[in-house]
Amino acid sequence: VENWARNIKANLKLAVMGCVVNGPGEAKHADLGITGGKGVGIIFKKGKIIRKVPEKELLPAFFEEIEKFLKEHPERLNFPASYSSIS
Repeated sequence: VENWARNIKANLKLAVMGCVVNGPGEAKHADLGITGGKGVGIIFKKGKIIRKVPEKELLPAFFEEIEKFLKEHPERLNFPASYSSIS
């Protein structure tokens, strides 16, 4: 995720969490986040679960949600990559 996100030129806060139980709550200030466990991945937006996917589909689904978020928030685009933050 970090390597992919470095190429995003947007004001975007992403969270990659290790715990399905606490992850969404701990990263509620992130625009989008992911967490996984026991073969399932969770994608959340501002701490609220928006998708549950098989673990093997987690990264493509997360990248899809990032693109969708940026289409919904075009004002966040065209910032230098250093403005993107990764938790």
